Parts: sequence; C-alpha cells; structure tokens
Amino acid sequence: MAGREQPPEQPPPPAPGPAEPRYEAVAPHWFYRKAGEPRERWVPFSAQDSARLEEAHGAGREKEDVVVPTSGGRYDVHLKQRQRVAVYWEEEVSEVRRCTWFYKGDKDNKYIPYSETFSEELEEAYMIAVTLDEWKKKLESPSREIIILHNPKLMVHYHPVATSDDWGSTPTEQGRPRTVKRGVENIAVEIPNGEPLQIDHLVFVVHGIGPACDIRFRSIVQCVNDFRNVSLSMLQAHFKKAQEQEQIGRVEFLPVNWHSSLHSTGVDVDLERITLPSINRLRHFINDTILDVFFYNSSTYCQTIVDTVASEMNRLYQLFLQRNPHFKGGVSIAGHSLGSLILFDLLTNQKAAPEEDEQSREGSRTASSNTGVEELKEILKKLELSEYCDVFEKEKMDREALFLCTEENLKEVGIPLGPRMKILNYISSKKEMQGVSERSAAAPGHSGQTGPDGTGDSRDCQYRDIGLGQVSANYPQLIYKPTIFFAFGSPIGMFLTVRGVKRINPNYSLPTCKGFFNIFHPFDPVAYRIEPMIVPDVEFEPMLLPHHKGRKRMHLELKEGLTRMSVDLKNNLLGSLRVAWQSFTRAPLPAVEAGSTDVEAEAEAEASVEKQTGPPPDVKPEEPPPAAKEEASPINVGRLNGGNRIDYVLQEKPIESFNEYLFALQGHLCYWESEDTVLLVLKEIYQTQGITLDQPLPGSQ
Repeated sequence: MAGREQPPEQPPPPAPGPAEPRYEAVAPHWFYRKAGEPRERWVPFSAQDSARLEEAHGAGREKEDVVVPTSGGRYDVHLKQRQRVAVYWEEEVSEVRRCTWFYKGDKDNKYIPYSETFSEELEEAYMIAVTLDEWKKKLESPSREIIILHNPKLMVHYHPVATSDDWGSTPTEQGRPRTVKRGVENIAVEIPNGEPLQIDHLVFVVHGIGPACDIRFRSIVQCVNDFRNVSLSMLQAHFKKAQEQEQIGRVEFLPVNWHSSLHSTGVDVDLERITLPSINRLRHFINDTILDVFFYNSSTYCQTIVDTVASEMNRLYQLFLQRNPHFKGGVSIAGHSLGSLILFDLLTNQKAAPEEDEQSREGSRTASSNTGVEELKEILKKLELSEYCDVFEKEKMDREALFLCTEENLKEVGIPLGPRMKILNYISSKKEMQGVSERSAAAPGHSGQTGPDGTGDSRDCQYRDIGLGQVSANYPQLIYKPTIFFAFGSPIGMFLTVRGVKRINPNYSLPTCKGFFNIFHPFDPVAYRIEPMIVPDVEFEPMLLPHHKGRKRMHLELKEGLTRMSVDLKNNLLGSLRVAWQSFTRAPLPAVEAGSTDVEAEAEAEASVEKQTGPPPDVKPEEPPPAAKEEASPINVGRLNGGNRIDYVLQEKPIESFNEYLFALQGHLCYWESEDTVLLVLKEIYQTQGITLDQPLPGSQ
C-alpha cells in the first residue's frame, strides 16, 4: 500500500455558473390562412396532418407537386403551390404555410406567422445569438419593419410610424411594439389531434331555404363542419369502449348545396326587374330565402332542385368511393327544413329492386292479414260476442272474410241464431255506409287513389297516395339505398296535409330507406309531427330526446316535480271536500243487525247516502301531465321507421323556457350544434352495426 504511487492531483471543478447556451432547432407546424375573412386569420392543421405535411416536405417531395390529403380527406394540400383545395365542394383556395415564427396581430390577440423565407432569417439570427450569446440583434422585415431579439424570452416587432417624406424614410423603432414568439408551443393556439382514419358511415346533409343555415348567417359547409366536430366529441364521450377496441372510427358528414344552382338559372335577374325599390334589404332577403319554398312548388324550378340534389349526392358518393376504395359502410341522408321535404319527396319516388318490392308486398300482405284478424276480434268484442273468437280463428277468418260471409256460412261454422243476426246486421250496416262513402268519393273534387301499399279494399279508402299533390317532376334515382333518413326541423307533415294527405297508411314505408327520424325543437315554428298522421285516434307525446349527459335538464325536472306536487295537493283537497260533502249530507244510520260487522255497516251507510243524496258534486281528481305519465304500452306507429318511434323532441335550454316566442327562430336553427341531436344520429347509425352506447341514456328506447 505504501509503495503505490499517488495519482496526480486533479484541478478543482469550476464553480457552477450559468449553463452554456445550447441551440435547439425549432419544431415547425403547418397552418393555412382562412379564406374569405376580412382579417388575416391563420388556422393550424391538426397534429396528424401537420406531421404528414412535414414528412412530405422533409422527403423533398414538394418538387414533384405532391398532393397530401388533410382534414379527413375533405381538403387536398398541393405542397409545391402551398395551396389548400376543397375536394367535395367549391371553396376559395387557401394559402398554406410552414410556420416557425409568429407575431401578434394589430386588431386582436391572434398570432400571425411570418413568411417561410423571413422565418428562416429569424431562425438563423436566433441561432447565432444563442450560440455566441450576443443579443440585441436587429433585423429588417420585407415590409421594412424592425424586429429586435433582446433575449430568448423577449423579442419585439416594431411597426413603423407612417411618415410623408419626399426623401424616403428609414425604419425606426417607433410605434407600438408587438410580441414575437418562436415555435407554435409558445403561442396560445389549440391544435386538434386529428380525426380517425377509419370511416364507418357516410351522411349527406341537405340545407333548407336560403344560402345561410344558422343565426350567424353561415353556409351549409360551415354548419356541417360544426355538426361533424360535435359528432367527434360525442364519439369520444359515449363510444369510448368501442373506440378503444378499434371497433369504430367515425362518421363522415358531407354538405349538399342546391341553392346556388337554383339561383344561377337567371331567375334572380328576372326577380330584380319586378322587385320594388323600397325596403330594399328586406325584399332581397325574401327573394333569396323565403321564395325558395315557392320555387319548390313550381314544376319548372322543382325539377331543377330535385335534379341538383340527386345528382350532387350521386356525384359526392362516387367521388367519396374513389378516394376511399376500402369503404364498406352504409349511407344515410339528413335534411334541414325544406331540405328534409326535398329528400322525402325523392325517397317516396325511388324504385325498389323487384325482389325487394315483392318482399315488401308480401310483408304488407302479412301485416294486413294480421291487422284483419285483430280487427275481427275488435268487431266481435264490440258486438259482445268475444266467446266466438276461437270459432273464427279456427276457420282462419279475418275482417275481410267476415264481410264475405252469408247466413249459411255462419250457420255452417256453428254460430247460433242470435249472434248470427247481430253479425249480419253489422255487416249490412257497414256495407251501406261504404256505399255512401264510395258515391261521395266518385263526385267531382274527390280522389279515388288507393293507399301507398297498393291495396284497394274498404279499410284503405281513408288513405291517400303519399305522393298526392307532389309537384309534377321527373324524380331522379339515387345510386345507393339510404340506411336512415333524418329530418331536422321538418315541415313534411304540414306539406302532406296541405297536399291532401290526411293519413299515412301504417303499412307504408319508403321504398329504399327503412329508417326515418323526425327531430325537432319544441319551439321550432317550421317543424311538424308525423306520427299523428299515422295514428290519428290516439293522443301521445313525441319521444323526449335524452340529454347527452344522461338526464333531463334541471329546469324540466323541477317543472315536472312542481306540476306533480300541485296535482297531488289539488287531489288531496278534492278528497277532503268529498268527505266533507258526505258528512253534511249523511242520513241517520239505520239500526245495525246483531250479526253484521263494522265493515258491512259502513258499506250499507255509504249505499244509503248514495241513494238519498246522489253522488257528490262532479269533481274529478286531476291527472298528472302527459310528461309525468309512463307509457302503459308501446305505440304502434306503422312501418315508416320499421315499427319504431318517428317523432323526437329536443329539451329546451333553461333560458329558452322564459319566452318561447323570443327563441323561436333560434329553435329552428339550433340543430347544427345540438349534442342531443348528434348523439341520436350516431346512436341510430351505429345500432345498425350492432354497436351501442357505453352507457344507455335514460329515456332512450
């Protein structure tokens, strides 16, 4: 140990000081400039799209004029031209920029990216300043503005003061300084993650009257963008389990615009000639919006509208398949306001494939037969002959067969004389009524059309063709069969009634579309129900759409609770009055026999009071409101939605309940951002694929 040489002494480590500056390259992010906006506004691509663009840029593919699909395939970015182009609809081309440096705008707090060339100059100056630790660097922008790099945390952009100088002016540091930021992570901007690549279902959305679709006067493209964004958040909130198991991707919504095609026919010029000059803005608003309803009821312009809608949906479908060759999902359609009526008329005029048509007719005959058996039971019950139901059932008779029976037939099946006479009298009276009705129908002004299912027996004389009163037009055929038809704020029921269709045959269904949902806000002035046209004899409420957070809105629960409480109080008060009335009018109790019990005595006393005084005043206990009642049995609303309910009503917001007139217009335009509407659409679409919500919402069927 003693002989081992000692190592030479090491110099002491330097005292810890400030870390040497290290330069790290800035991470770029891709932005596009929002087209058609008065102020310069730049929007970031999603993290997914920006990474894809940066990959193509890094590979040097921009020299080849490569096209990178972005925003779920709805926009293409031409990398060489730095342009973002809409794929499915017409839209102004947007400028695209690879951004690293930003400055704060004049009018608002939004950051604006510098040009790519000047950003490179700034980055080079920043790298030198960091490496050499030399700051206070000044740079002049292409617009002769001064940028000073004080330190890594403080960089300022000076806007020059405008001066009028014949000799020209040199840029100075005068004017209000603006903040400069390096890297997208240092500016306040929300960068979306991106949309799932897998598309499970395609929905075409048709707008209503006018070019604007909401209260902010936005186009159908912007409104459908909102609808799609809400659907993505609803998928994450209510289909998380299916997303984690990679069972689902997303639903694509594409807008269908027919207004611009209609108003490019030259009709606006003709209208301009005859429009009065007074109240100019109001008249132009009416010409551009309200008149669309009248255009649709004109055979000339109706043809233009239905041709545009059908051809546009067919074009979009084919283009979508070209861009998504592996797509195996279904297609649904949705219409808002007048758009829903256009789609309904198109769907009622579609031609089903021969084999499907035969199946539909067979199903209609089976349903008709089952209905006939039930009607026969109802007749026997009305005649107080229910004990003979088994006899008729054994002979496989329905209502139609009953009306063909003679006295001999009834005698052969073993019906006694008394019941036989009752049945024959009922048959003869009904036939006589039918004869009067047929003579009335043959008079001028009455239609002799049969029901939509083609049947012409006495049961269906009350149904008229669903196409009755439609504008005479050649309705084009769609190249696909829609899975579901969604109507938002729809006037279909009103238009059918005005056209003369008072009732819809329960056996009727759209030829190529088996699902139909009529969704409306309770204060929407344009919306009408469909179910009362199918089941006119029963009063029942539309289905209340459950809130997307899983319960009724608080003010509705409070309102129902208060209503129930007031009904209970009123019923208790009426019960007390009844008891008081009976005590005032009670006769002396008769002597009770020795063997009778107290209960018997009370019953006899009640009977004696009833005889002497009659019943108490006509006071009926009040029933709870319809919303508070539970449906005793499911309501049969026909085959229009495959036997399921059709009418769905949204829950109004608390502020809307204060004045329904004030929020009527908002009620008609609320569907684009309504989470409850979007969730119903997603729920029904994914239900066709056997995928359900993570947690069933209360009140949903």
